[in-house]
Amino acid sequence: MTQGLRRKDARMSAIVSMMALVYAVAIGPAAAAPPASKGLDPVPMVTIPAGEFLMGNPEGTGRADEWPQRSVYLDEFAIDQVEVTNARYLAFVATTGHRSPPNPYGTGPLTTVKEIEQLPVVQVTWYDAKAYCSWSKKRLPTEAEWEKAARGTDGRLFPWGHEPATSKRANFDREWEEEHTLHPVGSLPEGDSPYGVKDLSGNAREWVHDWYDAEYYQHALDRNPQGPEKKGVVRSIRGGSWHSPISDITTTARGRGGFALQTHGTGFRCARSVQSQAR
Repeated sequence: MTQGLRRKDARMSAIVSMMALVYAVAIGPAAAAPPASKGLDPVPMVTIPAGEFLMGNPEGTGRADEWPQRSVYLDEFAIDQVEVTNARYLAFVATTGHRSPPNPYGTGPLTTVKEIEQLPVVQVTWYDAKAYCSWSKKRLPTEAEWEKAARGTDGRLFPWGHEPATSKRANFDREWEEEHTLHPVGSLPEGDSPYGVKDLSGNAREWVHDWYDAEYYQHALDRNPQGPEKKGVVRSIRGGSWHSPISDITTTARGRGGFALQTHGTGFRCARSVQSQAR
């Protein structure tokens, strides 16, 4: 019994060490500054400072579910610098026995497909995303946290600013091309947010914590909003995907989907609250 537990612990340590090495190589020097998450999911996380930011759009700009624009205060938090990859997610599957996502690239299990380790995992439900983040001692970001990480405090339209989206800044408005559709995470540094968070426009759109309510902004809290009370079966999704038009990859655009939805364009990243000194 004890020997079996030791072998399992050794395998887990090997998986975590391998993932840490992969990320050190894959993300490179640009990701050196943010601290890496310690533990089961050794991916760099970016700390977003406490304070106010502009959330949503003024009436007449964007879509009605983004209205009104308001100032929102958030406590300090940390968010994964990149989306969860196939390599990270399959390590979770191997460790926990959680179901593997469907293979979007063809027949056979996802583990048999070559050279997709650093592509964002897709075909995951909201429950799959929540399970992964809980396993890694993190959680899904709220919709407000996601938007602040994407746009900063200056109300920018895209993570990189107000300049138009290009193929060097975001992977969007494309057709499916099997393994060549999604980009490796962190491979478009010109699209980084003001905090250095990557791939928040396009590539894979991302599940967040909140239930979706088209009118939520009209009565939402202006301090650490957690989303509306349960409303139906629809959760919010942010960021747009490789297939999205430019209007869907802005920092304010709100997507939605049933919590059991699985698509070739939907993935996620995790966040974590940061304990701050009392103000």
